[in-house]
Amino acid sequence: MASKSKKNRRNQEKVPEEAVGVSQAVGFLKQFDGAKFDETVELALKLGIDPKNSTQIVRGAVSLPHGIGKEITVIAFCEGELADAAKEAGAFEAGGDELAQKILDGWLGFDVAIAHPSMMRHVGKLGRVLGPHSKMPSPKSGTVTDDVVGAVKDFRAGKVEFRNDDQGNIHAVIGKKSFSVEQLTENVEAFIEYIHSIKPASTKGNYFRKAVISATMSPGIVLDVA
Repeated sequence: MASKSKKNRRNQEKVPEEAVGVSQAVGFLKQFDGAKFDETVELALKLGIDPKNSTQIVRGAVSLPHGIGKEITVIAFCEGELADAAKEAGAFEAGGDELAQKILDGWLGFDVAIAHPSMMRHVGKLGRVLGPHSKMPSPKSGTVTDDVVGAVKDFRAGKVEFRNDDQGNIHAVIGKKSFSVEQLTENVEAFIEYIHSIKPASTKGNYFRKAVISATMSPGIVLDVA
């Protein structure tokens, strides 16, 4: 326990006192004493939105330039030849009513669910199960689409879903600590740029209130995204 505390103190001493640019922040992050595993790097954004205002909900999905360094398990709600094509594209499972029933019976061994619009008669009954786990297919996140095969490929490659929480925060995985400084920097910048591009028109004041990057076992570093 003492060695862990010493590591934490050493890392905390390396945290810059002021907000820094993205590439600088990634550089600091890479210098932290790490864990024995490849830590996940996350970005947290505090947005200047009213989470209770439905016109200011910020949600969607974005493909990062270098993926997130994680094998994403995708399932697809579709049938017939489309189901076969989805499996060829990398879907772990594809189907209709039988797949929905499997989930209702308690199976949640997947990260992302894609659905063809014609399958919503099966998917609609899964809201109470998938909603709390942020796995419910939605047109806004690109997980309800006519292009099921393309969506399966995108999410398998590391497309990231996001949605603000009740406090107006967004948390997203943006890579692994083993990524290069350039890769992590480009992923962070791409994510922030996309969030900026979908800024709700009804928001007022500063949109980006705070941005913090951190790894699984590291302190957070405040980014200057003004």
